[in-house]
Amino acid sequence: MATISKQSIQVKHGGTPDQTRPFAAKGHAEMHQLAQGTVMKGVFEPGWKWSEHVAPIAGTKSCQAKHVGYVLAGRMKVVMDDGAEAEIGPGDFIEIGPGHDAWVVGNQACVLVDFGGYEQYAQPTRATDTQRTSRPSTDTARR
Repeated sequence: MATISKQSIQVKHGGTPDQTRPFAAKGHAEMHQLAQGTVMKGVFEPGWKWSEHVAPIAGTKSCQAKHVGYVLAGRMKVVMDDGAEAEIGPGDFIEIGPGHDAWVVGNQACVLVDFGGYEQYAQPTRATDTQRTSRPSTDTARR
């Protein structure tokens, strides 16, 4: 991390995340901690689906995180709990509210940067943490 002055310029290299959180399969989230919050770079491989590969970790029926981000590569279908849906792809700026499922479309990984502050993304909830013995967690809150 290169801190340039006391007036809040912070530069971090994208190739060195503070933490990498694997999904149950087919991807991972790279967490980059900045002074004002956490930025996530998500890599979602072909065949990835939130309800299959993150829900077991989060312990919720649908993703309860709000996403504000930018898609770098690949495509993803997002379906809200109320039935609204969209397909996102390279060059799209996105804002997705809590209560959705999503999955990769096609045979290319979907890569996006999410500025929502994801300290707890893809971390077990207290209930799932106590049920899971193979994946202990030090952070029991969820997003």
